[in-house]
Amino acid sequence: MDAVLELADVTVKRGGATLVRGVDWTVEEDERWVVLGPNGAGKTTLLQIASAQIHPATGVAGILGEVLGTVDVFELRPRIGLTSAALADRIPRQERVHDVVVSASYGVVGRWRERYDELDHTRTSLLLSQVGVAHLAERTFGTLSEGERKRVQIARALMTDPELMLLDEPAAGLDLGGREDLVSLLSSLAMDDTAPATVLVSHHVEEIPPGFTHALLMRRGEVVASGPLEEVMTEQILSTTFGMPLKLTHQDGRWAARRRARRRTPLD
Repeated sequence: MDAVLELADVTVKRGGATLVRGVDWTVEEDERWVVLGPNGAGKTTLLQIASAQIHPATGVAGILGEVLGTVDVFELRPRIGLTSAALADRIPRQERVHDVVVSASYGVVGRWRERYDELDHTRTSLLLSQVGVAHLAERTFGTLSEGERKRVQIARALMTDPELMLLDEPAAGLDLGGREDLVSLLSSLAMDDTAPATVLVSHHVEEIPPGFTHALLMRRGEVVASGPLEEVMTEQILSTTFGMPLKLTHQDGRWAARRRARRRTPLD
């Protein structure tokens, strides 16, 4: 398999602060990764590198066979599917759902005077059906529930048939039912052999969909551990990542974590 993402000793600095330090990371085309860590761990910054939105201060970032700094990012970005809160905020609330998705063909947010052919419209309809929101095609984006918006964003991210899919906290803001629906959708995509390499950023192990294969755990801008899920998802590594003693369970393909209860002594 070929690598779709290769970071070598990548460091990102902003305003005198080091957001990511010395990260080495490789994602192969058949892998599904989750990036875990607390707030401020550098997860979103890492995704901004992977989506060619920012450049590292030092180190080398290879994306889809190209090296950041030597390639036109406007040609590279359409090959990457991206969902994020920042992107969602740019979508006009009055935009028709079908247009939210089809406009990804031109890499624009908010349809203007672009022309789309029948294949574009057909693919849009198929993707909306695939993510379970075909019945919302004529609704406006602003009238959707948070869970429905997440699904529309995933359809949009898939519109250009990307080689790399990046999901920045897709379950943020969802209630329990919405989260479980989304995890089920992402699990289906992960298990599809034709789906692109995928990277999911999350704070919560409960949001790891079945079918994901690898994990990168971060704390304070540095990598704590990375590798196959069954190797790096341990209580010791997770506790180090989040800075507290955690109890980790794995049942029916799903992970769960909670703070380990302090043992009481006779003096308590």
